[in-house]
Amino acid sequence: MPARVGYGALLRTPGVWTFLVPALVARLPYAMLGMGILLLVKDTHGSYGTASTVAAVAAVAQALVGPQTGRLADRYGQAPVLVPTVVVHALSVGALIALALGHAPAWSLFLAAAPAGASVPQIGAMVRARWISTFSAEGAAAAPKVSTAFAFESVTDEFTFVIGPILAAAVATSVSPAAGLAAEAALTLAGGLAFAAQRRTAPARVVREPGVRQASALASPGVRLLAGTFLGVGTVFGGMQVSVNAFADSVGQHGAAGTVYGVFAGGSMVAGVLYGVIAWRRSVQQRMILGYALLVLGCSTLWAMPNLVALSVAGLVCGLAIAPTLISGYTLVETLVEDGAKTEAFTWLTGAIGLGLATGSTAAGQLIDAHGPSAGFLVPVTGAGLGLVALVTLRGLLVPRGGRGAVAAGSAERGAPGRLVGATEG
Repeated sequence: MPARVGYGALLRTPGVWTFLVPALVARLPYAMLGMGILLLVKDTHGSYGTASTVAAVAAVAQALVGPQTGRLADRYGQAPVLVPTVVVHALSVGALIALALGHAPAWSLFLAAAPAGASVPQIGAMVRARWISTFSAEGAAAAPKVSTAFAFESVTDEFTFVIGPILAAAVATSVSPAAGLAAEAALTLAGGLAFAAQRRTAPARVVREPGVRQASALASPGVRLLAGTFLGVGTVFGGMQVSVNAFADSVGQHGAAGTVYGVFAGGSMVAGVLYGVIAWRRSVQQRMILGYALLVLGCSTLWAMPNLVALSVAGLVCGLAIAPTLISGYTLVETLVEDGAKTEAFTWLTGAIGLGLATGSTAAGQLIDAHGPSAGFLVPVTGAGLGLVALVTLRGLLVPRGGRGAVAAGSAERGAPGRLVGATEG
């Protein structure tokens, strides 16, 4: 029977709190940026269209550039990449605030939003890479610990996605719209610098062998498949956010939208907590397929819900499937790439979620405008359905070949740590 590792034992691992606390501060603003931009630009330019487009520019830039930041972190180390990244982010957000308050034309806001989104630090991916580095010397025995650690990270992600927008909105309404975005930049800068200062727990930098080119983590077919399936999960997030708000508006209960979406996110948090404490007998590939199938099943009922109570129940089913799916995906990607490409691989998955979120929210908005609020819920089931088809059809790509991936060439600067053999089994 697989060993079970509880959260208490995980969090008692020496040294982990030194990076977990600053990481929480740095990743909390991750979900504040879009809300902060939306509230500020709507206030200064009076248009939801302009505001949502500026926010979308930032989201797309983050999704496309984030993986390159992760690749640089694998090659040069986390701190040398993270420090300039958070500085650029703070300056870019500052420029965006100044332009918005100055009622600058929309195109100038787009120019500022692009670097602001591109420089969002990939803290979640870096934390996951640190967990792997922490347990790498334990070999196969570390697999249950990594699974629990990734469950913990999933819960943390959900927490930031729930709290971040609320915090941004609270600061924006109680102080000023500009203050909400300024708070995001300040937290990112302070948390990012504090996280970068914890060098002892950082993964070893991988030094490339002379004359050998390091391939991208995306060169792995399995990583590409996981990125595609995570894109489908992102459309669920984006479609739900827009459609829940539109549905609540249509029944005259706009204030209930946050409660409905909170049930959805809360279900994912609960499932993430439970996932990390169960001693699983099924392989992680099977777990991901089952989780994704449950996600599609839950999403398939959303469009037919007659009221907010029924919608909350359907949303809960969807939420319960989110965390197991994401945790399984992050666990699988660790087995498909070499040590020198793990941070990049994690950022491709995170970036795919962000890109799916932007795509899903845009598509849902167009369907809602044309056919009513319930039509927006077709986006989550379509995106998740396509992801499930790809996952089932190409699931063989998720089995590591030859014991190790052949994605990155090189050796660890402090010696090559052992791979977490058996992670796909536990």
